[in-house]
Order: sequence, then C-alpha cells, then structure tokens
Amino acid sequence: MHIAPTRPGGKNRGLRPEPMDAFPQSIGLALSLILQADAVLWRVVGLSLRVSATACLLGAGLGLLGGAWLAVARFPGQTLVVGLLNTLLALPSVVVGLAVYLLLSRSGPLGSWGILFTPAAMVIAQSILVVPLIAALARQLVVDALREGGDELQAMGAGRLLTAVLLLAHQRLAVLTVLLTAFGRAVAEVGAVMIVGGNIDGVTRVMTTAIALETSKGDLPLALALGLVLLGVVAGINLVVGLVRRRGGGPLLAAGPVGATG
Repeated sequence: MHIAPTRPGGKNRGLRPEPMDAFPQSIGLALSLILQADAVLWRVVGLSLRVSATACLLGAGLGLLGGAWLAVARFPGQTLVVGLLNTLLALPSVVVGLAVYLLLSRSGPLGSWGILFTPAAMVIAQSILVVPLIAALARQLVVDALREGGDELQAMGAGRLLTAVLLLAHQRLAVLTVLLTAFGRAVAEVGAVMIVGGNIDGVTRVMTTAIALETSKGDLPLALALGLVLLGVVAGINLVVGLVRRRGGGPLLAAGPVGATG
C-alpha cells in the first residue's frame, strides 16, 4: 500500500496513511508525538493551560464574591437576577467571542488597548464565560450553607456579606470543585478564543483551535495528539473533582462533568 508523506504546518510530522489505515496509524503517530515531547504540541498545550488558568483566577474573584453576595442580598428583582445568572450558564461561546471582538476591535471602545488577537483577549473571553458558572455555583454553596449554620454567624454579629464569605471559606473543598469545573469549561472552549485570538501559530493557538485547524489540514496525528492531551486534562479534572467530593466537597449543582462547552 502506498503511503504519501505530508508536511503539515511546514514541518515533517510523519506520514499520512490512506483512508483504510488512517485511524490506527494516526493514533500511533499521535502517541509518538506525545511520548517524544513534540515541541509544537507542547507549546500549544502550555499556552492553552496558561490562558485557561489565568481566566479562571480572574473569574474566581468576581464570581465567588458576586455569588456570595447574591446569596445573602435582598433587593427588588433578585429572582430575576438569579434567573438571568442561571440563563448565562448556557451562554454560547461564539456570542461572547463576538462581543469581545467588537469591544477590542480598532473601531470598538477598547480598541486603543491593542490586545485583539493576543492571549490577553482570549483570557478576557474565557473569564466572561466562567464568571456566571462560578457565581451560580458559589451562590448555591452559600444558600445551602446558610440553611445549616448561617444563623449562628449572624447571631455573633457577622454581617450578611461577611457571613457568606466565611461560609465559602469553610466550604473550601467545594469551592475548589467550583474552580476545577470552571477550568474544565474554559480549557475545552473553542468558539470565543477562535474569534478573539485568531488561531495564530505560536501566539494564540490553543488545543481546541489547533485541533480544528490541523483536522482541516489533514494532519490527523497532531490533531489526535492534541485531542488525547485535552481528554487527559478534562479526565484529570473530573477525577480530582470526584476525589474532592468524596473527601467532603459535597454535591454541587447538577452541572454534569466538566469540559462541556460550545
């Protein structure tokens, strides 16, 4: 059987097998790229993890505080705000990408920042995506904790917001679960980062956008290698979440496995 060589991305990454043997041979080549620590592969993986981790750290500050406040605040229209927050859990990533693109484009209000098609723009987009998730889960944590022991803290003189923050600190394992869930959401996201990052080689190319590009180019080994690493990251996060819950993190909202995104 004839096997034609291919040089995706300008580099010789192996052989492109004919259709009958494409999948098994591509899997073998993908595993070789991982085991041999291919420079391009791990550069993409490293950028993806850095962008998602930064976005989660930024989103955690706003999301945890906002969710805690929303759990204890009392104001007209609160039910509507909570409903809107829950709706934002299903916010399409491409809509976020379009909104951030319009804000950061040259004609946009933040165009002077000059960060469109940079990792910073991707961090902003992913932060917007994870804030509603973190806030909704944090709010539910505080609401559940208030039923169990919030009255004691308030009886000791703690204000509402301080009570909520203390309850979050007490539920630190559950908070860790929230942050891991948000990271899984961010790292598996593709639509927003494709729009605001531009998928530039060596600059803004992350795992999800690289998988889409390399598949379209026919570089199945690299695409599969990235896919396997991404699956490994998401599986690892789900494993840690499961261990945290078993150790006392408690059940959160029925958010399902991490990594589900659009």
